[in-house]
Amino acid sequence: MAYVEVDGVQVHYVEHGPAGPGVATAVLVHGFPVDHRIMTGSFEAVFAERQGWRRVYVDLPGMGRTAAPDVGSTDDVFRILRGTVEALVPEGAYVVVGQSYGGYLARGLVAADPERVAGLAAVVTVVEPRHELRQLPGRQVLVRDPALAERVGAEAIAAEEILVVQTDETWERARQEADPGLAAADPVVTARIEAAYAGAFPVQAVPFEKPTLVLVGRQDSVTGYREAWDLVEHYPRATFAVLDRAGHGLDLEQRGLFEALVGEWLDRVEEALPV
Repeated sequence: MAYVEVDGVQVHYVEHGPAGPGVATAVLVHGFPVDHRIMTGSFEAVFAERQGWRRVYVDLPGMGRTAAPDVGSTDDVFRILRGTVEALVPEGAYVVVGQSYGGYLARGLVAADPERVAGLAAVVTVVEPRHELRQLPGRQVLVRDPALAERVGAEAIAAEEILVVQTDETWERARQEADPGLAAADPVVTARIEAAYAGAFPVQAVPFEKPTLVLVGRQDSVTGYREAWDLVEHYPRATFAVLDRAGHGLDLEQRGLFEALVGEWLDRVEEALPV
């Protein structure tokens, strides 16, 4: 296990791939209140197909293995995340990937350091931090495997709040990649963060003219899709995609499209990186 100390917090991270001069780095930031495993399961499949990328997956304060009993707001989380990036990527360009709450933080990193960030991918990103103001589609399930319902039981199926597509694959991956992080989160710390969820830090680079991907689910009843369209004008080189048959677990439910779009974004990043 690897840790870096930032403002008295031992931040846990997982690193894959090569390191050293000339190696491109991706910093990947998970949602709330899960941990890095929600990212590694989906993104490692994409990075495995290309050479030369260092991947740094961070556990945010109060989540995963990053104990942070004094953290009390998203502003605290962002400050520690930014310090973590500065410690782990002290020089050179890097790209940032954020999922859900992590997308909100990732956009903050871009706004804070647009010269160093070489690309941004925001997947099912939080745009409106105030949940009550989000424009959300109603919760629905489009695909449910009858054999899965029989195997896991009606009570478990009814308790599943994210998946729009409920098959053996999406169910098992959600259990393996999301549930451990949910169980590991510090309930006291995450409750404080949730109560101060909206950050005071800027989240818009004006404009950010580097390769960007904004990827949202048409049936996402957690963060929605409507507000994300408003991001496009802030990112002149953004690909914006709204995927049908996809909710907040978009990467599980539309795996092929997800991997293709992230891979195409990385192609654009590599094309734009200085030789």
